Formats: sequence, structure tokens, C-alpha cells
Amino acid sequence: MIEFKGVELSDGQWAKQLLSYSGYRGCEYTFGNNFIWQGVFYTKIARYKDFYLIKSGSGGYFFPAGRGEFSDAVSVLRDDAAKDNRPLNFVTMNKASMEWLKEEFPGEFEFSTNRDFYDYVYNFTDLSELAGKKYHSKRNFINRFKENNWKFEPISPQNILECAEMNEQWLKEYELADKGVIRESCVVNMGLQHFFDLGLSGGLLRVDGEVAAFTFGEPASSDTFVVHAEKAFTKTPSGEQLMGAYPTINQEFVNYACTGYTFINREEDIGHENLRKAKMSYHPVFLEEKYKATSK
Repeated sequence: MIEFKGVELSDGQWAKQLLSYSGYRGCEYTFGNNFIWQGVFYTKIARYKDFYLIKSGSGGYFFPAGRGEFSDAVSVLRDDAAKDNRPLNFVTMNKASMEWLKEEFPGEFEFSTNRDFYDYVYNFTDLSELAGKKYHSKRNFINRFKENNWKFEPISPQNILECAEMNEQWLKEYELADKGVIRESCVVNMGLQHFFDLGLSGGLLRVDGEVAAFTFGEPASSDTFVVHAEKAFTKTPSGEQLMGAYPTINQEFVNYACTGYTFINREEDIGHENLRKAKMSYHPVFLEEKYKATSK
């Protein structure tokens, strides 16, 4: 039997090592994501041999990440579920894991999927260069933004508190009452509070000396970098309309932090129409499909 526990900063070294063995590209298979979202999803983790195991507060599990006999890891999770008088259910897995589970345990699970939770994955070169006709409008917005008195900075101990202040102001300025947005803003703040201990990378934009946008993320695998958060204002400190902050922070950060990665994962749209439109406008090279497996 194994014992699941809360996600602690001290777990980062071994967890990241085991996650790297699988090479999963999904945003949920990053230690930073597990840590900053654990208060929302009541995430628990455990180590079994060379497997990183994740248990959701819903009673389901993530498909194991790591190396070794996956059927052995699945059996360990089955025993843990039985301890709680629950069937073994998986709340997320990629397509390859779903196919493996179908083959290894035929007829035992029912599978489902939801487009709202697919991650948007882009070519690094596309986001870095924004070349060609399909990115013409992005380049125009960036050019408009660069008419301001602006500069890009990596997030550092000297400026990270300004990002936290901007995150709070962003929520107030738009008077967003949606619980999901408020919750997400709290999660972003958690990432900023523990930014350096988590080994995150981030960047910000200034306009007239004030923070106008920031973003941060971390690697998911040897070829994929995940962007966890991105915030930008639509007005300058003087109250004038600010255009192009989002595409500018996106391009500047990719060129600062993501060189050497083939793919950039900008996470899911959770079914929000405007967010889906924005993410599709960057022309993803593929969507990282996610599946659930429910025991029959």
C-alpha cells in the first residue's frame, strides 16, 4: 500500500525527475501545476518505484507518470481506490495512455473525452517569428504596442511583487465576478509566491515604467514548454487604450525562455468561447487530447 500526501515544495526534485521519464506534454503533468492548483483540486501525490502518482480530490487518479511496469502502477492505484471503497477511475490521460489501458485491461473501462480541456500546442518557430499571412494581425497589434514607451524584463526577485500587484489590479479593473476567474487569479498568485522555489520562468512588460503584462511557465518534457499564466492590461497607466500587450508578451517571453523547445503548450480554453477564439488565432499545430477512464 502507498500513502498519498499533499504537494510540498520539497517534493519538486524527485517529482520532476519521474515526470521527465514519461515525456507527457499535458499541462497537468508538471510539478508547478500540481503545486499551485492543489488547493482547488485537493491534489495528493505519492511515489511508487519510478512512478509519480497523482490523486484528485474527486477520488480519481491521473494516469501514472514515470517508467517501469505500468500495469504494476495501475494495480497499486486499484488497491488504493479499494481502500476507500471506490472503483479505479482515471480523471486524465493522453491518447497513448488511453490506448494502452484499452489493450491491457480490455472491457474494464469506459472512456470519455471533452474538447474543452484539450491543451493548445504550438510550434516554437510559429510563436517566435509570427511569420506569414496568418499572423499578419498579430504583428500589427505588436507594432501598435511598441509605439508605447515599453520594455521586456525577466521576472526576478526585484520585480515579482509588482506582478502580484498587477494580478490583483487586473481582477479589480475588470470587475470579474466569475468564480472560475477569481479562483484562477488566486492560483496565479500562488505561483508568484513560490515562483523561485518551483523553478518557474517568467517575463513582464512595462509601459511608462509600470507593469502592463506578465507571464510564466515551466517545461513539461524535453521538447515542450507549458505557459501556465498570462495577464495583460488593455489601458496604459494614464488611462489610454493599450493594444497588443497579449501578443507582445507572448512573443517576447517565447523568445526569452523557450528557445530549445519544439512545442509551446498554452493550456486549455475550458469551454470559454472568447478564449477558444484567441487560442485558435495563434494556429496550434495540434491539440493535446485528454481522456477519462471510468471503471465499469
